[in-house]
Amino acid sequence: MPLVAVIPQPNAPVELREVPSPELEADSALLEVELSEVCGTDVYLQQGRLQGVPYPLVPGHVSVGRLSKIRGTIRDVEARVFREGDRVTFLDVHRTCNACWFCLVARATTRCPQRKVYGITYGLEDGLCGGWAEQIYLKPGTHCIRLDADPEIFMTGGCALPTALHAVERADIMIGDTVLVLGSGPVGINAIILSLMRGALKVFCIGAPALRLEAAIEAGAAEVLDFETHSEAERSEWVLERTNGRGADVTIEAAGAPDAVVQAMRFTRDAGRVVIVGQYTDHGPTAFNPHLDLNKKHLDVRGCWGSDFSHFHRSVQLTSDPVRSAPWAALKNRLSRYKLAQANDALTDVSEGRVMKALITPRALH
Repeated sequence: MPLVAVIPQPNAPVELREVPSPELEADSALLEVELSEVCGTDVYLQQGRLQGVPYPLVPGHVSVGRLSKIRGTIRDVEARVFREGDRVTFLDVHRTCNACWFCLVARATTRCPQRKVYGITYGLEDGLCGGWAEQIYLKPGTHCIRLDADPEIFMTGGCALPTALHAVERADIMIGDTVLVLGSGPVGINAIILSLMRGALKVFCIGAPALRLEAAIEAGAAEVLDFETHSEAERSEWVLERTNGRGADVTIEAAGAPDAVVQAMRFTRDAGRVVIVGQYTDHGPTAFNPHLDLNKKHLDVRGCWGSDFSHFHRSVQLTSDPVRSAPWAALKNRLSRYKLAQANDALTDVSEGRVMKALITPRALH
């Protein structure tokens, strides 16, 4: 029986359990997991800070592995048939209804009320539906993507890569723009890389701790600033000094702190653009002056929630390309690997910012 790491209930430590292998439905598959991500969302899941989570839960919503058993036929978006032994990743969003107002009219599938996500809104009762396990059951309709990339290079981007890709699109970054990224975690690091690909002239980053700011420089940031040792006024002055007194053309908030949203508006030039992508869970309220911080500045402020298949697919393409994948290849040495039995250590290290990116390696010795 495959071994899994389970969050039994909110604020409880991860447990190891053996569970039966599933009976495959038509057009489904079994994935032997090679790598699965530990991200901030998993920390929130363990802390019980997300709504609608069906505990007990096997976390791990972005994973890589090989198809060990297929029943029926599974095809990629090019209509090519997958074979047993193929290395794949898959879109963690398994189900959107494609029938509701959000899917068909707003074209915002990330807001579909029927949306189901591996490792987040599928619990253990739904089957082997999380990556912190030796096997994942890929339900019928799961969108698999053939992975030609080095698995570790792809996972260096991880779930933050499609999220950041969505944010950069929402930011409508233009050639020559100066971009400010608030937050030096995985989403912020990916936003730096993608902003430069999109045509930004310079990208500045305000974040912490030091090891993540070092990664931001490796990712291409022109300069970085540690917010823990500088006041808001000092941060504002730092941005103005580097933008001819105007502020950034575009600011991407990827910090997750409510006051970072206000600072994103204040650090952006008049008639600039702000994208809020760091508020995935409820961190509490914040206050701002609608006249001074928003309206008088004539700002375009946009929220960004999750990602869809197009972002995920393009993330695989980028990390598979020999040239475009270079920024993630350079950061691969910052990966930290944990066995299933070390899942609690991984959650602690991610929560406290001790690592840049944590991966569970289920097939390692336990």
